[in-house]
Amino acid sequence: MKTTLRRYPLNVLARVLEVSRSGYYAWMGRRPSRRAVRDAVVKDLIVEAHRLSRGTYGPRRLQAELAARGEQVGRDHIGRLRKELGLKCIQRTKFRATTNSRHDLPVAENLLDRNFDVKEPGTVWTTDLTYIGTDEGWLYLAGVKDRDIVNLGGRGHSLRSFDYAAGSSASSPSTNLRPS
Repeated sequence: MKTTLRRYPLNVLARVLEVSRSGYYAWMGRRPSRRAVRDAVVKDLIVEAHRLSRGTYGPRRLQAELAARGEQVGRDHIGRLRKELGLKCIQRTKFRATTNSRHDLPVAENLLDRNFDVKEPGTVWTTDLTYIGTDEGWLYLAGVKDRDIVNLGGRGHSLRSFDYAAGSSASSPSTNLRPS
């Protein structure tokens, strides 16, 4: 109500929020509760500990950190205050290669044999695949390019690329993807 009082009269705000004017003025004159005062102190300590831990401490480690500073706070209380502050742990996971090249499974044959001289459009395609970590999970990004189209830049910047001869495999891109 305080922030919108500059834009709307108190009578309108009181009616919309279903509070009395006298109740609003009584609320304005009150001192903060003991819980609100303690929460403000604990929030400052949580923010400081979060900053010092570079965002890696969760409620358990924050509880131990606050106890070391002489402030006894429960984990659920810390969790509620962290949620109000919008603080979350940064989970750093070790990179783990998931490709296993040591297997006896069939591997597609190399039809191009590193010969990238393209005679006509739609015969050789290059693809690239990468993944990007987001807050909602992994975002997979794939691109397909006809090798006959002039390269506008970025050559050599892909992590890995695979070349296919069109029509030589059921998984190769269709030649009718070319714009008319």
